[in-house]
Amino acid sequence: MAEINVNRIKLSQLRALVAIARTGTFSDAASQLDLSQSAVSHAIATLEEELGVSLLSRGRQGAVLTPVGQQITHEAKTMLSHLKIIGRKAQDAKGLQAGLVRVVGFRSVATHVLPVVIEEFRRLYPGISVSIGEGNDVRGAEEILRRGEADIGFTYLPVSDAFDAWELFRDDYVALLPKAKAPTTQQPLDWETLKKLPLILPMPEDGCRYNVDQYLLRHGQTIAPAYEVKEDSTVVSMVRRGLGATIIARLAAEPIPKDVAVCELPVPLQRVIGVITLADALQTPPVFAFLDTLKATWEQKANIVPARR
Repeated sequence: MAEINVNRIKLSQLRALVAIARTGTFSDAASQLDLSQSAVSHAIATLEEELGVSLLSRGRQGAVLTPVGQQITHEAKTMLSHLKIIGRKAQDAKGLQAGLVRVVGFRSVATHVLPVVIEEFRRLYPGISVSIGEGNDVRGAEEILRRGEADIGFTYLPVSDAFDAWELFRDDYVALLPKAKAPTTQQPLDWETLKKLPLILPMPEDGCRYNVDQYLLRHGQTIAPAYEVKEDSTVVSMVRRGLGATIIARLAAEPIPKDVAVCELPVPLQRVIGVITLADALQTPPVFAFLDTLKATWEQKANIVPARR
């Protein structure tokens, strides 16, 4: 018995077989494939000749797969499905050779999170550009995504169902005091110690300021700020100069000077920083690639750097 040479089988023959199995007739299969009926008949005849088996039973009611024809059609469908996957992967790769990813966030994320992610992203996808915008406040990223002016945003969680979101990390708030005014024990700061110093806080529209105001309100504390400052670095510098104390997210305060005391708050406070995209948006391959790089890079960083408590 001669050995079957499968290398002579053509994709056009397999497509014809699958089309006949789907439609039930040679004429309908020809119409679906945009071929003549004689071309489809020839494809099946030559395929049967190559394989040495009958794949179809022909009759007045149409074409019916033989038992071996059913088995071979199943394998043909799998092969054609894999071919589509190959094409899709190639198309995705072409889409990753160029493009733009638009990211919007707030200062501490732009300073401490994005550089390490973008460094890795540029190494993997050197042809894709990344633009970084900053919202007027922490919720500004959500509005910018809604307007279609950015693809990926960083904000505080939770957010509405209009967004797909996942938690990146949790950032503790701390009290920063001049070293000379700090308590000598490592215990959490008490309210009275905090009230003795002028309080330096961000501007009222700042997301951290909102969190601090709500925190003080929940715990029945009325501490009016002595200073309202826009830049986090200015707040830290003012504390360093002995002008007062502040309540600030640790990431926003980094790098914290050695001559500034870091104290735990009387009651713990955290902000949950997350990554968001519009739930109903059709994202491009570069956006998916950036999200994958962000997740992988940050997971690796989390495994190296112990989480803050």
